[in-house]
Amino acid sequence: MGTTQLETVPEPKYWHLKTVLSEALDQDFAVGEVLPNERDLAARFGVARATLRQALEQLELEGRLQRRRGVGTTVAPPRVGVAVGSARHGWPGESGDGWQPVDATESLPTAAVVKLLGGPADQPVHTVRRTRVTQGQVVAAELLHVPASSVPGLSAIDAPSGPARARAVLRELQRLVLEGQDRAVELGSARADDAKELDRLPGAPVLLVTTRYITAAGTAAVSVATYRADTCRLTFGDSGDVEIAHQPDRVAS
Repeated sequence: MGTTQLETVPEPKYWHLKTVLSEALDQDFAVGEVLPNERDLAARFGVARATLRQALEQLELEGRLQRRRGVGTTVAPPRVGVAVGSARHGWPGESGDGWQPVDATESLPTAAVVKLLGGPADQPVHTVRRTRVTQGQVVAAELLHVPASSVPGLSAIDAPSGPARARAVLRELQRLVLEGQDRAVELGSARADDAKELDRLPGAPVLLVTTRYITAAGTAAVSVATYRADTCRLTFGDSGDVEIAHQPDRVAS
């Protein structure tokens, strides 16, 4: 990568630098290759490290770069395509939904979960943890919160813990009649547990997809799915489908 003159550029320095770096990634680096350290890059381009860091963070957000523990900053592979929604409504765990159950726990809900479910704070909630894997890579982690009242037939004896317990909660949930669901998407930062699951650094940009599952009795469950922002871009079509596609020039539609 060569040097560039940034002093006379009217747009923010880091934004122009991001464009220059992006072109260099296409021409001079292969997928998975480790970039030089920040000190060397800043000297090469004649910018402050703070400016360089802003440009690198933007490229990471756009999915061009990845920060990997013990490795450094590498050139990211193209985003993988994964469907995360369908035109028809369906319960989590139904055939073909693409998620793998990891575990399930039961406890009193946090204030945040109470707000999502709209139920009483003293009612136990089953929390099912699932992951989504595409091409051998974990691209999303989900917490599915299910009030105990939604799955009254659940037996602790049949499946006390682990993936079997998670599948049991999902199986009981599917006995209900689903009347609708709503979904919201926002940009967030990876919490420590999600970051570990997704092989990201804590605080890394993620896409949060929150889905409420609604029956005649009200909200029966709420899913909060955390997607790697460097891997996924969510797009919404006329059919209501939600899918993940590769388009590095934009982060979300």
